[in-house]
Amino acid sequence: MNTYLLQVEGMSCSHCVRAVQEAVEELAGTFEVKVDLDKKSVSFQMDDQLQNLETVKLAIEDAGYDVV
Repeated sequence: MNTYLLQVEGMSCSHCVRAVQEAVEELAGTFEVKVDLDKKSVSFQMDDQLQNLETVKLAIEDAGYDVV
C-alpha cells in the first residue's frame, strides 16, 4: 500500500471537498482519503494491485476538478 498526494484545482468550498473525497473513496483499493481545501490537495492510500493512479485522476476530473 502506498500513499499519494495529488494537487487539485477548482475546489472552492466544502461541497467541492466532499465531491473530490467521494470520487476517490468510491474506487476499490483507495483508503484514508483526506482532502485539504487550503492546500488544494487530496491525499490517500492505495493498494496498487487493486487500483491505479490514472483511474483516480480520471475520477477526480469526472467530478469536475483538475488534477495538476
